[in-house]
Amino acid sequence: MCAALVAGTLIIAPSATAATGTSKGPATGDPRGDTAVLQSYAVDTWASLDAMTDKKTGLPADKLQGDLSEPSDNTSPTNIGGYLWSVVSARDLGIISKQDAFKRMKSTLKTLERIERHEPSGMFYNWYSPRDGHKLTTWPGSDDPVDPFLSSVDNGWLAASFRIVVEAEPRLARSADALYASMDFGYFHDLEGGANAVNGAGLNRGGFWVTPPPGCSVPGNYGDDGSELYYTCHHYDTSVSEARIVNYLGIANGQIPAEAYYGTLRTMPDQGCDFAWQEQKPTGETREHLGVPVYEGVYEYRGMKLVPAWGGSMFEALMPDLLVPEADWGPQSWAVNHPASVRAQIEHGLDEAGYGYWGFSPASDPFGEYAEYGVEGVGMSADGYASDRERTNVDAGYDGCREAANPNPDFSDGVVTPHASFLALAYDKPAVLSNLAGIKNDLGAYGPGGFYDAVATESGTIAERYLSLDQSMIMAAVANDLLDDRLKDYFVDDTFEAAVRPLVEAQIFGSKLE
Repeated sequence: MCAALVAGTLIIAPSATAATGTSKGPATGDPRGDTAVLQSYAVDTWASLDAMTDKKTGLPADKLQGDLSEPSDNTSPTNIGGYLWSVVSARDLGIISKQDAFKRMKSTLKTLERIERHEPSGMFYNWYSPRDGHKLTTWPGSDDPVDPFLSSVDNGWLAASFRIVVEAEPRLARSADALYASMDFGYFHDLEGGANAVNGAGLNRGGFWVTPPPGCSVPGNYGDDGSELYYTCHHYDTSVSEARIVNYLGIANGQIPAEAYYGTLRTMPDQGCDFAWQEQKPTGETREHLGVPVYEGVYEYRGMKLVPAWGGSMFEALMPDLLVPEADWGPQSWAVNHPASVRAQIEHGLDEAGYGYWGFSPASDPFGEYAEYGVEGVGMSADGYASDRERTNVDAGYDGCREAANPNPDFSDGVVTPHASFLALAYDKPAVLSNLAGIKNDLGAYGPGGFYDAVATESGTIAERYLSLDQSMIMAAVANDLLDDRLKDYFVDDTFEAAVRPLVEAQIFGSKLE
C-alpha cells in the first residue's frame, strides 16, 4: 500500500497484499478516516518520546513507564538515531514547531559531539546515560559491570539519522555531516568473512570491544590503524536482517566493498544434512553477482515463497525499508519479499495460530523485561523467535535429515507488538489499521504515549512500557505513509543511490506471493 498527501487528500494505491483479499482482522469502524487516525497515533507516540528525552542533553532514554514517568538511565546509538528522525517526523507532521525541532536536534548533536567515542573509527559506544552523556561502565541501579561495546548495527542507525538531519535541517547540516563523515564502517567489515562467507565477499562483525571482554572475542585490527580491537565471534550473515543498514552505508561511503551486498545468505545452502539445523529445507538456484555466487534460497509458507529472517520477525524484515526504498529499487527481490513477509505475519496471527491479531517482533515482554517474538515457522533458526508466551516451537522436520518434532503445533497466549503492524503500513494498510484498532480498543493496549509496547492476546497481559526504538519506528512509518516517503527522500542522495541502487536492482529472489 502506498499513500501520499496531495493537496490535503490522501491518495491510496492498492498493494499486492490488499489486492488478494488478505486484509483480515478486527474492523476499524473509526469515522475519522485513515489520515486522522494515523495522525492521532503519531501525536500520542510523540508524547512518549518527548517524555523520555532529557531536555538538556537531547538524549532519549531506552524506555519509559506507561504513565510517562521514570525514564531509564541508559540509551544507545539506535535510540538516539531514532529520536532524531522522530523529531523530523514530528515537525513535518505538524506536531511540533520548526523552531522546537531545531532546538531539539541541535541539543542532541551538541551532546554527540562531546561524548566519548572510539577513535580512530569514530564509532559510538553502546550505552550512555541520557542525563549527562557519560559512557556506562556499570548498569544503572546495580553494580553489574558493562563492558563498553561498539555495535555495528547500532552505529548504523545513528549514522542513518545524521543523513536525515543533513537534508531535513540545513542549519544543522554541517554538524550532522561532520559526525557522519567521522564514522568509518570499514572497522566492522571482515574481508575474509568467517565460516559462512561466500567467495571472499566478506561479512560485517557484530561489533568490537577496545579491551578484552569476558567470553568469546577475536583480536584484530582494521588497516593497522590504532590499537588492537577485540571483535565479536559472530558475523551478520543473513540478508533479511536489520543489520543490512550497515552494508548500505558502508558501500555508499566506499568503506565496504560492493561485493559484500551479495555475501550475506538468503538461506543456508541446501547441502545434504550439513545445514539441517535450519527451520526447513530451502529451494532455489545459484546466480552470480559481481563475481559472487549467490544461492537464492527461499522457504515456503502457506502457498508463498519468501526469503526468511533469522527469527521471523517484522523488525528484521522491514526496519531498513523505513529509510531505503528497497521495494522500489528491487522489483525482483524486496518488492515481492516485503509483502510476503507481511502476509506471513498476518496469516500466522489470524489463521495458523488463531490469535485474532498479528504483528510479531522483539519487544518489551508483557511477562518480563524483553523478549524476541516472530513467526517461528518462517525464521531461519529452527528454534527461532516464537509468537506466544509459551515459546511454542514449530518443527516440521528436514527431509531426510531431521524428524518432525512438532509439525502441527497448538499455539497459546500470542504476544503482538504494535510497532510490527506499523512497519507493514506500506504493504497492507487496511490490515494494519484494522489490527491496530483491535489492539487499542479490544485489547486496551493504549496509553498516554500511544500503543504500549506489547500485549498478550489470550490473557490480555500488557507490557505497559514504551521503548524508544519501537516508538521511533512508529513515527517513521507514519511519516512515510502520510508524507509520501519523506524520510526516504531525506536519507537517499544521489551518491547513495548511485552506489546502492544497482546492487539492489540486480538481485533476484525466488519469493512469490501465490
